[in-house]
Amino acid sequence: MFEILRTRIQQKYRTLSYPDGPVPTLSDRFQGRPSLPIEACPQDCQVCVTVCPTQAITVTGEQGQGCMDIDLGRCLFCRACVQVCPTGALQFSGDHQLAASDRQSLQIGCSTDPCSVADDRIIRRLFGRSLRLRQVSAGGCNACEADANVLTTLAWDLGRFGIDFVASPRHADGLLVTGPVTENMREALLKTYDAVPDPKVVIAAGTCAISGGIFAGHPEVHNGVDGLLPVDLYVPGCPYHPLTLLDGLLRLIGKLEASRCVT
Repeated sequence: MFEILRTRIQQKYRTLSYPDGPVPTLSDRFQGRPSLPIEACPQDCQVCVTVCPTQAITVTGEQGQGCMDIDLGRCLFCRACVQVCPTGALQFSGDHQLAASDRQSLQIGCSTDPCSVADDRIIRRLFGRSLRLRQVSAGGCNACEADANVLTTLAWDLGRFGIDFVASPRHADGLLVTGPVTENMREALLKTYDAVPDPKVVIAAGTCAISGGIFAGHPEVHNGVDGLLPVDLYVPGCPYHPLTLLDGLLRLIGKLEASRCVT
């Protein structure tokens, strides 16, 4: 026992200081907010549109004056578009602030505003001190579920913000839904939502939960949560980084300023 205590003392304090301290250093492999051409696409070849597996990229405008838009709710962050871009104009930054409170804000481009988490005073008044979530895996591959679980570990300690996951929907303030919502999970998801007491929030976590992701259009999925439940927060990613989810949750309940995401 004394050996265990000595080892723990030597380990010192392991929990991240964020958000009071600096943003944790992310791997160079992390793909965050896309960095799009500020003006028209230099070449307008639209090869990125062709290669995108989820049709997340559109180029509008006349030849040579095309404006590129990316739907973060569809994007898999696979970088296939970056690899084929002949000019290198399309890149992915290390910006983790991707969450948005409305679906339209996930559509970014040279003609649109960056995403934002709205200043919802009702949500902050009701859940600003504590937020209990029931996680529902609606046909997910377990990647998004695993990254949500990371936030409960020692290094992140989600509970220090008053946010935690609970076993029963009757003890929850809302749902965190992952997966494309398969037909086999549709009824279970709706029943779980009904079991959560009012008022409640719904968080669509991951590209599959937002749009169906790579499974969009398949007859056995419902292309995400939209159309079945009212969504209060969208967290893009395939899977999302734990920091992206944490940032969205803290902004939703007012622990962080609800300013627009940094471009």
